[in-house]
Amino acid sequence: MSSSQSSNGLMAIVDRVLLWVSLIGGGSALVFMTGLSVWNVLVMRKALNAPITGAEDILILVLVVIVALSIPLGARTGAHIEIEVLESRMSAAFAKWSMILMKVLGVALLIIMAWRLWHAGQSASRFGETTQQLLISYEPFYYVLAASVALYAVVLVIEIGQLLRNKENVNIRLNGDAL
Repeated sequence: MSSSQSSNGLMAIVDRVLLWVSLIGGGSALVFMTGLSVWNVLVMRKALNAPITGAEDILILVLVVIVALSIPLGARTGAHIEIEVLESRMSAAFAKWSMILMKVLGVALLIIMAWRLWHAGQSASRFGETTQQLLISYEPFYYVLAASVALYAVVLVIEIGQLLRNKENVNIRLNGDAL
């Protein structure tokens, strides 16, 4: 198997994992958030006049998980914003190398972000970073965000490898594609 095929195979595996984790994890989180919100607002607050203490804390933390799950998948689907004002006026070689340079800078930034998020997670308990009502530590949520950002960096590294081998980066298409 050539290095080009192994890179495509690696990206296919990463894509499949991202899709399933996002579908199962994100879907479960959304179902949970919807259920908790409906139960808390309609039943507990309106009908029984006794809202669930800390429901907002839990909803915020679940939302952090949803955002973490969406970061690398958003990169693979092309959901992140790109400004391509001058690309039509660039030569193909210049466009390719500028894209590689931007992805390298992105990897550097993402590595720093993952490191700082991990460090913030290690410091969260020590500095008392918790939710307001239930006092749930932010520590594991910093780790989830750090892992998500690190996975995005891995995706960019694979894309850089594809660009260096003169292959075009193809985003995941979610409409009509079989998982």
